[in-house]
Amino acid sequence: MDDKALVGKISVSSDSVSTLNSEDFVLVSRLGDDTPGSSINNGSDDEKTGLKIVGNGSEQQLQKELEDVLMDPSVADQILSGGSGGWGDQVGGGDHVSQRTTAVPQPWDESSSECSPSTPIPDEDSVVFNKLTYLGCASVNAPRSEVEALCMMTVLRGQCQLPLDVTLSVPGVSEGTVRLLDPQTSTEIASYPIYKIMFCVRGHDGTPETDCFAFTESHYNAEIFRIHVFRCEIQEAVSRILYSFATAFRRSAKKTLLSGLAPPLTPDSDVFTFTVSLEIKEDDGKGTFSAVAKDKDKNSFKLRPGMDKKVFIYVQQTSNKELSIERCFGLLLCPGTNVKNSDMHLLDLESMGKSSDGKSYIITGSWNPNTPQFQAVNEETAKDTFIYMTTAVDLVITEVEEPVRFLLETRVRVCSPNERLFWPFSKRSYTETFYLKLRQMERKRNKDTLYEVLSLESELERERKKTTASPNILQSASQGSMVPSPPEDDEEEDNDEPLLSGSGDVSKECAEKILETWGDLLSKWHLNLSVRPKQLPALVRSGVPEALRGEVWQLLAGCHNNDHQVEEYRTLITKESPQDSAITRDINRTFPAHDYFKDTGGDGQDSLYKICKAYSVYDEEIGYCQGQSFLAAVLLLHMPEEQAFSVLVKIMFDYGLRDLFKQNFEDLHCKFFQLERLMQEYIPDLYNHFLNVGLEAHMYASQWFLTLFTAKFPLYMVFHIIDLLLCEGISVIFNVALALLKTSREDLLATDFEGALKFFRVPVPKRYRSEENAKKLMELACSMKVLQSTLGVRSFLLENEWINYQLYMRL
Repeated sequence: MDDKALVGKISVSSDSVSTLNSEDFVLVSRLGDDTPGSSINNGSDDEKTGLKIVGNGSEQQLQKELEDVLMDPSVADQILSGGSGGWGDQVGGGDHVSQRTTAVPQPWDESSSECSPSTPIPDEDSVVFNKLTYLGCASVNAPRSEVEALCMMTVLRGQCQLPLDVTLSVPGVSEGTVRLLDPQTSTEIASYPIYKIMFCVRGHDGTPETDCFAFTESHYNAEIFRIHVFRCEIQEAVSRILYSFATAFRRSAKKTLLSGLAPPLTPDSDVFTFTVSLEIKEDDGKGTFSAVAKDKDKNSFKLRPGMDKKVFIYVQQTSNKELSIERCFGLLLCPGTNVKNSDMHLLDLESMGKSSDGKSYIITGSWNPNTPQFQAVNEETAKDTFIYMTTAVDLVITEVEEPVRFLLETRVRVCSPNERLFWPFSKRSYTETFYLKLRQMERKRNKDTLYEVLSLESELERERKKTTASPNILQSASQGSMVPSPPEDDEEEDNDEPLLSGSGDVSKECAEKILETWGDLLSKWHLNLSVRPKQLPALVRSGVPEALRGEVWQLLAGCHNNDHQVEEYRTLITKESPQDSAITRDINRTFPAHDYFKDTGGDGQDSLYKICKAYSVYDEEIGYCQGQSFLAAVLLLHMPEEQAFSVLVKIMFDYGLRDLFKQNFEDLHCKFFQLERLMQEYIPDLYNHFLNVGLEAHMYASQWFLTLFTAKFPLYMVFHIIDLLLCEGISVIFNVALALLKTSREDLLATDFEGALKFFRVPVPKRYRSEENAKKLMELACSMKVLQSTLGVRSFLLENEWINYQLYMRL
């Protein structure tokens, strides 16, 4: 297979390309940039044309891996999404744009023999694309996340009200600039140097975005990342545009790897970005230290007076060439904010060094809160009263002349020793981003490069300095094309896009009287955990207060004494899982709308991966099944991962969820059969309508049962369903399913087969973004007393009927 065929194969299958960013290897062409026949192997006898890998492994081994990649488009897809593409030189450098379009007539350029009058001819080597519409731009957190990019592409395509016709010029060299031009006047609207562009992605086939593509760029010296979305009038042009970006990315990587030359000096080349995280652990009285709770809303740590503590600092460099942290010079702490250097107090250092994966530098120090200097953060504070605390870490960095101090200001509340601390759905650490600006000092003979510190600024300080929002890059052309963020969950949308999992905010606010009632119940319950209080079911049907869910769920599941399983979990996460690839693939798809889970490699995704992996090893018969990650994510939003794993095990085994995955899903099909029989009794006209259009329960209710409604519905409703499930059992799924069908009855009766499926997929979940609608639905589900009281007997009868039905079908 020749190079051009390989290029065509990869360019069609690839959905995204990325610039080089410390990956182990990158695909590059053996041919030079300018002379098609020139060899870059320094006089090697092997002048065979083709593609070659330059990387850290042996050339022979990598060459074989490349051959395997090129034979498998899906594998090529994965590599190209993380590194530069290995594209052949289809078009030589330095060709005039008119020569390009003449040599290979393309559907995206109307002129086949010469450039049209409206097509600008840039000074640099580039490819020009007409018939494009600019849909706008938005800020993104993860500039190389395909999931977030596709999400924003969907949002911008659906919301754009003032599309702008543009011509796009993509350079063929890494020093070039991507330009947006007015198709009528050929004037430049906006430009983006290639070194600023980080990622390019196309819409997936079979989706409304199949005619769209987007690229992300670092804005304001890498402080902000933005995505720009375009629609192509001629859909086939999308692949060619992606190929053009990949060509520029590839040449950039090749020059860095093969020539050994330093990259061009950029405005942000002297800025080094670090993320620094603070975690506090307290002595739990069992010989170990456990992470303290951290309130998400107030962003504050909850401490107990008199408890020995440990402070953990995690430092990770996230941009620019890697600097080497030599050691920690000091770990300091002081009550208050804006403190003087002389007020800081040294903690005893226990350990320092790189993490096992080599990504972070971890410093650990012990903190005795009973010493006089820490008295202010060791005395109980009033409820809803917070004080500030400043933590600092001084690092000696080999390449930097003087130690660098990272300063973290956090809020804390010192709680009563008897106060019950609830696990909120937030990270257990406080994280701040720092921008370290360095300047290279004059290099002396036989001396390594040395830098001096010009400035060190935190993200918080930068935000304070900003008085105006980022200017709209296309203000003169399209005032309304800038979209700052995705739509809020409670906004009504008429588009056909389904609700992202993990949508919806859940308030922790609760009436004081309700909290007092729950407080009294929990106090009595703790006296005898083997017996549930009589008033518990009635309280649960109204919904457990969000602040109490973590504790109540563990008590309902019987996980109040689970030390053995916690230790077992810590062992399980060290073992290999045969379903590792499936788990990894699903993590990015789980709750992408929730802040805790949307960052690739973040705390949320890391904990979620470990829970799913541990369960797949723990339950070898079931292993990991698609859908488990959603339930695990819901639990993680309310408790630490060890406890979340214990509750997941209880739900799977004691509540019978794992039975749905066994023996070719026979029990699941039994549940579908039961649901249809219950529909026949309670909603006969809808049952008959579904029968007439050929709609069966498994076509719309599979996710309801396998994920307990957690995959598609808003969190307010999801959490309430888990309340009821843990209190009353899996029969709750039938209650909620029938309530959904009843409330949607009139709409469903007016649909055909395709319309009904679409209605279940899009409008039904969106309807319950409204907290009021969700409350009414759950009230209806809880009011089905006949079903609740008789489902046990009916379930037995329906199971027998199902068995007879199965026997009949086999005959």
